[in-house]
Amino acid sequence: MKFEELKAEIKAVAFEEVREDGEDYFEAVLVKKGLGSLSLLLNKFFGAPALPSQRPLPSQAQSVVADFGDIMAGQTLYFWHQGSDAVFAMLWPWGDKDHITLKMGQVTVPA
Repeated sequence: MKFEELKAEIKAVAFEEVREDGEDYFEAVLVKKGLGSLSLLLNKFFGAPALPSQRPLPSQAQSVVADFGDIMAGQTLYFWHQGSDAVFAMLWPWGDKDHITLKMGQVTVPA
């Protein structure tokens, strides 16, 4: 999986605010009506979300999300890793029930 390709496609989504657009990290805010197109792109790249899921979260994913603010009930995590390469996307709904923060990045994890 190439993070650059994922980020290029994600940037086509209508975000209300882009907070950070770095080489290995992207963070933006969208309104709920844009969630459908974003979810399609994330499912295309990652497959089904790692959370919520019936399966336990892999230790590599636990380590990554802890470094980026953790993941809680009501939030969604997409996670992919191969060897020491990992890519994640976290969706954090706001209390106003209309906005969602996307945190997405590429990191190195212990193999």
